[in-house]
Amino acid sequence: MPKGMDSLTPSIYPSIHPFGAKNLYVIAVRNIKGRLNRLPAAGAGDMVVASVKKGKPELRKKVMPAVVIRQRKAWRRRDGVFLYFEDNAGVIVNPKGEMKGSAITGPVAKECADLWPRIASASGTVV
Repeated sequence: MPKGMDSLTPSIYPSIHPFGAKNLYVIAVRNIKGRLNRLPAAGAGDMVVASVKKGKPELRKKVMPAVVIRQRKAWRRRDGVFLYFEDNAGVIVNPKGEMKGSAITGPVAKECADLWPRIASASGTVV
């Protein structure tokens, strides 16, 4: 997976689905064991632990899993292409990886679509 969103944890990035959350505050990255004094980094397709900073009152101040679908930091694919997006973005999911929202606005990274089929089916374009 491409590591290194241009801001590591803790960071705030937009939630891209009409579920009621506007901004997600990343608390931790799942499946990162860690190293002393190193901040855990997340990339497209990684599951993170986040809370909602802006959005519906019933969603705010709760810790929930989310999946990163876009990252601004460039990464290199196996075929040699460098890819980056205009913004960092994520969607709220349940622990199984099923989206809580119904649709995604904007493109989704292919790395994320391969790992999370429910997210791929809800997205408009996969890049």
